[in-house]
This record gives sequence, structure tokens and C-alpha cells, in this order.
Amino acid sequence: MARIGRRNRIIVISRSDYLAHIAQHVTVLGDVAVTSLDRPIPACPGWSMADLMWHMGEVLVFWEQVIVKRALDTSELKWIDRPTDTDLVEWYHTGVASALRTLETSDPSMPCWTWTGTQNVDWIIRRMAHESAVHMWDVCNGAGLTPALDSELASDGIDEFLYVMLPHQREGQPVVGGSVHLHCTDVEGEWLAVPSEGTNLLVTREHAKGSVALRGTSTDLFLLLWRRIPSFAVEVIGDASVAERFLLRTSLD
Repeated sequence: MARIGRRNRIIVISRSDYLAHIAQHVTVLGDVAVTSLDRPIPACPGWSMADLMWHMGEVLVFWEQVIVKRALDTSELKWIDRPTDTDLVEWYHTGVASALRTLETSDPSMPCWTWTGTQNVDWIIRRMAHESAVHMWDVCNGAGLTPALDSELASDGIDEFLYVMLPHQREGQPVVGGSVHLHCTDVEGEWLAVPSEGTNLLVTREHAKGSVALRGTSTDLFLLLWRRIPSFAVEVIGDASVAERFLLRTSLD
């Protein structure tokens, strides 16, 4: 069960809950995608259900390789070849099942390579919980379904986005030009992002006034940060141009 971090008023998710969410997300993704592998996914232009099934499976298999090899850099990691469309579904289910077992049985504090942040298995587990949530939503949305995301996990996903993804700026994006307050209306979760050195943004977990405030459910704010839904899906209070630049700032590649 998730608990509230009293000091910073954020949701804290247990390792077992992260793992349960990953298992649920990849199962739903596979079950929905297989119904129409050639169906396009609006949230991922140019991608089909098969493409996203391959991507999610590839990511999990890649991280399993990092953990099993105890890799501290990428020099020993092998390229993963995409299976044929005929073999894709079986490959996906076999690969994600193996990856989940590895995540469940590995020491969460074991050092290993990650592309940013704390370099250990725990970091990978949290990253995969949110990666799989986004892509489950992509597949369900592409099939005309309305997937239910866990509200507390979504709040944690906002936190992860702001501390892990936000520092990676898209090339050519203008400075945000103001501060941004994000406020979950259904569960705990408030953050403030303020301009720092150069084009950087400094993020703190607090209730404070910004140039613009983005208020909404944790799920809507999470999807908004990942540019899956438009800004009018949440309440925008203040300078909307700051919000627009903020939401376009992060590289999601």
C-alpha cells in the first residue's frame, strides 16, 4: 500500500506495489494490442499496436539484461533484434514474464547502469512502472478504451517526471520564462518548478504560488506532462504561455 511522505507531502509507493503495477500494465497492453496489431496509435504518431508492443517488450528485456549482467556501463550489452510479426506476441509474453521475474528477485539496491539518477535496480523498477503506465494508456486509447490509471501511482509518476525527465530539454525550445506550480486535486502531490541557472528548472515539493498553476487529477497531470492530453484537460491559472512552454520543454525520446 502506498503511504504519504509527511515531510514533503508526496505519495511513496512500495516496491511490491510498483511491481504489481508493472505486471498489470504489460498484461493489459499485450491483451489490447493483440486484438489489432496493425491499428495506428494516435498518441504515438507513425506507430502501430505491434510497434508499441515491441517497444515495451524491448525496454523490459533491455533492463533485464542490465540487471543480469550487473552492467555498470553499456559496453557489454547486446543489441536486441525485433522478432517477426508472426513471433512478436509470443516473444512479448515470454520476454516480459522473464523481465518481471528478474525485477522481483533482484536486490533493489544492487548497483547497475541507468541513464540518469540513482544507478540501481530500484530506479529501474520505478521507471518501468511509469513507462508501462504511459504505454498501456497509449494502447488502450488507440483502441478507443479509457484505461484506469492508479491515482497514487500517477502522483508518483508526476514526481518522477519532474526529477528524472524534466532536466532533459528538447533542442531549440525557448526558456520557460516563469515558475510553474502543479497541484493534484485528488491525492497528495504538489510541486514548484522555478527558473534556475541557464535554462534549467529547480523543482521542489511544496505548496507555493507560481507564474502559472496546473491543477487537476493526478492522472490528468501525469498524462499532460507526457503530452498525451491537451492542457485544457486541467485547470490553468495564471500565465498560460508559461504553461505552454513548460509542457513543450522536455525531450520524451
